[in-house]
Order: sequence, then structure tokens, then C-alpha cells
Amino acid sequence: MRAAVLRDHGEPLSITDVERPDPAPHGAVIRVEACGICRSDWHAWQGHGEWVGDRVQDGQILGHEPAGRVVAVGDRVERVAVGDRVAVPFNLGDGTCPQCLSGHGNVCTDGLALGFQQEAQGAFAEQVHCPHADYNAMALPEGVSARSMAALGCRFMTAFHALTARGDVGAGDWVAVHGCGGVGLSTVHIADALGARVVAVDISEEALELATDLGADATVNAADADREVPEAVRDISDGGAHVSVDALGVAETCRNSVFSLRRRGTHVQVGLTTDEERGEVALPVEHMAMLEADFHGARGMPPTRYDELLRLLESGAIDPARLVRREVSLDEVPERLAAMTDYGTTGVEVVTEF
Repeated sequence: MRAAVLRDHGEPLSITDVERPDPAPHGAVIRVEACGICRSDWHAWQGHGEWVGDRVQDGQILGHEPAGRVVAVGDRVERVAVGDRVAVPFNLGDGTCPQCLSGHGNVCTDGLALGFQQEAQGAFAEQVHCPHADYNAMALPEGVSARSMAALGCRFMTAFHALTARGDVGAGDWVAVHGCGGVGLSTVHIADALGARVVAVDISEEALELATDLGADATVNAADADREVPEAVRDISDGGAHVSVDALGVAETCRNSVFSLRRRGTHVQVGLTTDEERGEVALPVEHMAMLEADFHGARGMPPTRYDELLRLLESGAIDPARLVRREVSLDEVPERLAAMTDYGTTGVEVVTEF
């Protein structure tokens, strides 16, 4: 089968033939119909993450936002059957560890990261393997296309988890979103669906216009503002955000997010750092202590909470397809990843031709 394989960090992915996966006894093989292209794929391609022992190895098939149809299952699989339409999360749990059993499978003790580890080859390919399929494979609701599910991908899952489980966002809260790429726009859209009031921050007017279309109540252009971003957010939100999300992962957006908070506010870190920060950002800890501000991390979403997000999707409260700005072929993936280097993409791009 054809797949996009990492050969050397920073060099174009190789579109080549590889062996088709066979299902493990607990696994399922899915024919990929759509797969989102995410900034996390870009981080992996660039070779980031070595500072936390998370650098993707050469020979990896990237891609971690797939949806498609099951074509084979292992002999220990009970819930998933050939022909089922499913999506596969990037944070794969084994379903048996203390974290999985307590509803936190996104940080499974023995979990795998789809498309980022040799044991979990990714979905920029004609087929992808889903381990522990009874726990991880997510049935697609009737009427939800593979394209829409791929657009939902890890970005909506992460945004939903960040806002509801880590930020505890309620109706009427002010939410600031720093960085309006795929996960940032998803955060804007979900925060609006939850009844929050949203301030979107970015340096691109096109991205901010899209954020407004997705529910942002106000926007701040960090490149053109006549005052500092935190001051602008605090003025708009009458004292600061209840929850502020860094959806990009650079030092400036992380610190701006913290300084945008009101007293007892919560910062949620979603964006991953680049080789400039190398996983380290200086924080105003005394300021945080004086405000009693919380600092939380968010990674994906536990599989056991999928139904909550899917109910929002089925109700029409969120529409991931509105973020899709481009459908591409597998052959175009290398150039689309490269376009992310200088933020040359807007919204979400989805691979639909393999």
C-alpha cells in the first residue's frame, strides 16, 4: 500500500509502498477514507520533542486523525466488526491500566501515540492499524462523513477536553484563545457551543475572520494591536479571562495567556513547543501565586468521553467541516506540511485521496 514515510527530519516525506498491516489479536485494520493534517505532524516531521524523549524516529508513517471502514479484526475483538465506520484517536489506551480504568485513557500508562511511535504506524496511508480496538475505535454516527470526522480529529478532542475537563468552562465565562490554527479554531468553536464568550488572538486577519465566523465575540491581532495582548484581552473581558488557552506553544503565546487571566483564572496549555523553547517557558510564578491562577496541561481526550463530543456534533452545535479549507491527496502531504513552517495554512486540511 502507499504511505507517507518520514525518512529524514525536515526533508520531504517519502510517498512509497509499504506492507499492509495485519490485525493484532486485539486490533483492527481500517481502510483510511480521510485523515486530517495537524501541526503535531509538522512537529514530528521537524524532529521536535527530543527534550522530553518524544522525538519521532525515521521510518515512521505519520498521520493521526483517520476515519474509515474496518477491513479486518483480530480474533479477540468483540465490539468492532468488519464493515464498521470508525475513527481512531491518536492517544491509544490499552483499556486495562489504572488510568484507563479511571477514565483517563488519554494518559494511559502503556499507551501509544498513533503516527508518532514505531509500534503505532500512522494514517497517511491506505490502511492503518488500531490496537485495542474495542477500547479505542470510535464508531461514526450515521450521517457523519469520514471527511468531517477527520476534520474533528485530535484538534476538537483536545479542545473539548481542555475546556471541559481541564478548564471547567461554564456558560458566560470569558475564554481567550491564543493562536487560531486548527486546534485554536476548534477551541473557539467549542467554547462558543458551551455558551462561553470568546476572545481569539492571532497575527493573521484571515484566521481571525474565521474565528469570528466560528463564534468568537472579539478578536485581537497580536501583530497590529496598539497595546499588549494581555491588556487588550483583560479590557475586552472586563478584568481577564476565566480560562485562557495557549493553542500555539511558543513562549510569547504561553506568557500572554497567563497574563490574560483574571483572579483565580485557569491557563490551559495545549500547544507544543518548538526547538526554540525546547519544552521550557519562563513563567511569572509570583503573578500566578498572587492571582491564585491555575496552570493545566491537556493531551487529547479519554476514549470514554467520546460520546459527549459526538453528541455536540450530532446536535449541530459544532460543525468540524466548517474548518476544512482544502482537501488534498496523499502525494500533496509533504508540501502541505512544509507550508506550516511559515504558517502558510489556514483552517484545516484533510487528505481524502490515497
